[in-house]
Amino acid sequence: MERLLTIQQVTEIVGFKKPTIYKYIREQNFPKPIKTGNRASRWSYQEVMEWIENLKQNREVNNEKVS
Repeated sequence: MERLLTIQQVTEIVGFKKPTIYKYIREQNFPKPIKTGNRASRWSYQEVMEWIENLKQNREVNNEKVS
């Protein structure tokens, strides 16, 4: 079963505050939440971790271009 994260857990993992996360979602630069109720959302742990890995890979590619 997939692990789902609360917004508090997401902010702790990625190091961004809630408004920044929602800004990135609007810009389609962060995984969309999964609605679990009228006022409840959760994020896929796997998708959040893949997003972080993507950032790291892009950093490495950008560093290679600069060198």
